[in-house]
Amino acid sequence: MMRMILIVPILLVLAVLAAGVWFRLAPMNPVQWHVAPADVIPPSSPNFALRVGVDAPVFAQSPEVVADRLAIVAQDAGAKIIAGSPQSGHVSYVVRSRIMGFPDAISIRLVPEGAGTKLEIFSRSRYGYSDLGVNAARVAAWIAALGAQTGS
Repeated sequence: MMRMILIVPILLVLAVLAAGVWFRLAPMNPVQWHVAPADVIPPSSPNFALRVGVDAPVFAQSPEVVADRLAIVAQDAGAKIIAGSPQSGHVSYVVRSRIMGFPDAISIRLVPEGAGTKLEIFSRSRYGYSDLGVNAARVAAWIAALGAQTGS
């Protein structure tokens, strides 16, 4: 009995460590995760943030300038490109949570809007049903950082 009491916690710790390794190493298939935000049908789960149409922010700078600033904002957030590029106007990133490495995908499309640029963005969790507002907070932070970078 005493042996069982010791084995169960050890197995639980090993399971958590294995899950952490899996979440950190699980590949993000670009075919599945690189999407145009305007073409997305919002998921039924609340683990996403989507800013398109009238909800998408517009910056006064050209797509080229916004793309350069976006690359800086994404790098500062620890995001890794899984498809596209900011300079092409369509890019998808993966950002992983610090402790467990849960992956979130962020797809961005830069759309010319008059003399400026509309930023369409879709951030969503790969695993789970609720993200406790993480994706919405990320989108707000990236938009704020881009606004600070571009002066918009």
